[in-house]
Amino acid sequence: MATTAADYMWFGEDFPDLAESYCVTLVHNVPPDELLIRLGGQSAPEVNGVDALVDTAYDLWGPSITRTYFGMTTLGPWTPMIEPNGWHGVNEERALPASAGTRWISHYDNVSANNDGSFLWAEDTELRLRFELREADYLTGTRAGDLVDVIRRLGFAFSEEPTETDDNLAVPAAFALAEHLTGIRITPALLQDTTFICGTAEFR
Repeated sequence: MATTAADYMWFGEDFPDLAESYCVTLVHNVPPDELLIRLGGQSAPEVNGVDALVDTAYDLWGPSITRTYFGMTTLGPWTPMIEPNGWHGVNEERALPASAGTRWISHYDNVSANNDGSFLWAEDTELRLRFELREADYLTGTRAGDLVDVIRRLGFAFSEEPTETDDNLAVPAAFALAEHLTGIRITPALLQDTTFICGTAEFR
């Protein structure tokens, strides 16, 4: 059975602190140490579990902050990167160069910033797909036209087809679309039990 937004409804319920502002990125055949280099990052101590990742990220946050904090792990040939209160994964200035020779899938949402969410697929420095999580009408990228039916099936909102549940489905649908493009399922156990390899990188 194909993955849908319903398979990821647990995210906001089980991890509300992370869901408040997050970016999840999946990078193919780029191990964490190389990903850190591609982001121009600096290593930080490992932490166990996403709650510790979130707590550390917000402990570092303040008016003088110039860097964001993230955790990485490996799932087969993929490196998931979790950014609490960060957005490097969907920042084209960072993501497109960092996607050289690889596939880069990322989604971001910030509840406190008027649900400012976006999805990005880059491959070998080319933008394949980008759209705002709650405005799926406006798809850009070289593969955008190929995915309209998939995006609609997963539960994203289209203005000509409004429903009462679209806004609630945007983030779960983003996880489902990332799984569709990578074959990797993010699970509660992964977030709860992983010892994350951590780093920081400057804002851009």
